[in-house]
Formats: sequence, C-alpha cells, structure tokens
Amino acid sequence: FTSCCPGWVDYLEKYYPDSIPHFSTAKSPQAMVGALSKTYYAKKMGIDPKKIVMVSIMPCTAKKWEIVRSETMYSSGVQDIDISLTTRELSRMIKSAGIDFLALPDENADDPLGIYTGAGTIFGATGGVMEAALRTAYAVLTGNELTDVNLQDVRGMEGVKEASINIDGKDIKVAVAHQMGNVQKVMDMLREAKEKKTPMPYHFIEVMACPGG
Repeated sequence: FTSCCPGWVDYLEKYYPDSIPHFSTAKSPQAMVGALSKTYYAKKMGIDPKKIVMVSIMPCTAKKWEIVRSETMYSSGVQDIDISLTTRELSRMIKSAGIDFLALPDENADDPLGIYTGAGTIFGATGGVMEAALRTAYAVLTGNELTDVNLQDVRGMEGVKEASINIDGKDIKVAVAHQMGNVQKVMDMLREAKEKKTPMPYHFIEVMACPGG
C-alpha cells in the first residue's frame, strides 16, 4: 500500500491494523523534503537543523496531523516540518497582504535540492504515486521507459481502477482507489482472498482519501 496520504494511513491503522506490515516504508513527499532539509541540506550548508523552519503548502488539512503524528519519524531529532499550511490558508494570507501576483516581476524558482522530475509532478493526483513507482521499477529492471499505464475501471467498484503491467517477464497487478467508501471494498476483497487462501488480486495498491487524489 502507498503511504503518502495521511488520511488513508490513519484509516488503515484504525480499521485494518493487520495490514499495517504491507504499508510502503516511504514517507510522503512533504515528510521527505522536510527530512532532507534538516539533514542533508543542513549539513551541506553548515546550518543547525534547529534553526531551520520548514513550511509546507498542502491542499490537505490531514497534513497538519501528519507532521506531528510521531516523534520517532523525525529524521533530524527535531520536527521535520514545522508548519503545514493549506492552499486555502495561503490564498487568504496573500489576499490579506495585498499581494498582486500579476504585478510581481518574473523570477526563477530556487532549487536548493535540485530540480524535480515529471514523476514528481504527477504524484499528487490519483494514480500518480503508483505510476511514478512503476516507471521507476520498470526503468531499473528493464532499462527502458514505461510509456503508459492503462488503468481501467473495475466493474461494480466505483472509484477504483486497475491495470496489469509486465515488468521483466512478470505481470504486476495494480489498483488505484480514492475515497474511503471505495477503498473499503478493495480492503474487504483482500481480506476475503486471505481468508480463503486464494491469490491476492493485486501486488500494489495506491489509496488517496480525497476524490481525485
């Protein structure tokens, strides 16, 4: 299971704790950048991590919970992300400050940790995490680029798509689900397969709590 959506992480921990071992060990992009900033970047620039204030701009209010959920996940010994603002909060701050973006001069974005990839761009949309991971695995194992992940709707399961990708001779079955009501159907299907000791329908499942990602 993907682990970048804090709403989904909380849901699985509460309602399907037996599936926790199947979580990806990767942090969310927000948490990764925070950890890098207060470890790699702090060391590179000779800055005390305690003097770095990391602010993330996220569309999701659950990200506020994510940044304080567990001290054991702090990579630098201090909180990796200090403040998480929603895009709506940022918009209000911009308006209250009277900033007119159309009147601002053009500038290049800072790139203290390098430039991002196309896979990083699609990460926040439904199917983006799964596609980014598949692209990487496909390239590492085959040496080629994965051209397309053809996701198809699952009959009788709204909000769930699936695909089968052949990677180095092995068919990898994946599913993408969004909204908790739809995710429950997938989880129940997995539990049924486990109880009946039949093959699991999917190798990799991406879940996003919000509609569309």
